[in-house]
Amino acid sequence: MLAVLLCSELAGCGSVTASAPAGGGASSSAPAASSAPAASAPASSPAAAAPATGCASVSQATSVTVHRVIHLVEPSRAGALSKTQHNAALVQALFSQLCAAVSHPSAAKGTVRCPADFGISYLGTFYDGSRRLATFSYGASGCEAVSLTADGKTQSTMVLGAAATAAPQLRADMAAVLGVPTLAIAQPASGSSTNK
Repeated sequence: MLAVLLCSELAGCGSVTASAPAGGGASSSAPAASSAPAASAPASSPAAAAPATGCASVSQATSVTVHRVIHLVEPSRAGALSKTQHNAALVQALFSQLCAAVSHPSAAKGTVRCPADFGISYLGTFYDGSRRLATFSYGASGCEAVSLTADGKTQSTMVLGAAATAAPQLRADMAAVLGVPTLAIAQPASGSSTNK
């Protein structure tokens, strides 16, 4: 009972003010951490086609590096979670869901009630080999939100309405990339994991 009260007191059921984004998505700067170089690999021949950029490069993604960020320190003792996933099918599925969400931004307006927000978000970078394709942030707890920066353009949305309909597998695909149960994506968990 005390844990429930403490959780309610710290995380609570918050609310945010939603507004429909102008155009295809709001611009902002999305932080991303990466340890891989951002250099492009040379083309195999002078006649080779230019590599795709932005969401058009989903099928070229070969890896993603994801870092979990928790903004609430107590009562959770969740450790760091950082993983680089090289399974191209899992990487491309997550990239595709993020692109679908931001290309169908939520039109929610007014106050939106958010369930228990534990302050959990994920920052990541998609690569084609060593070429950086896109960076993202995914706020997984409370009111889900996504920000994707690809080809020099940042798009953001809350994962509600059209965005949720367009990206129904977002949470499951994030869990698959990280190798954790789907329910663990938005909840603090004990222990730590670093897997490369």
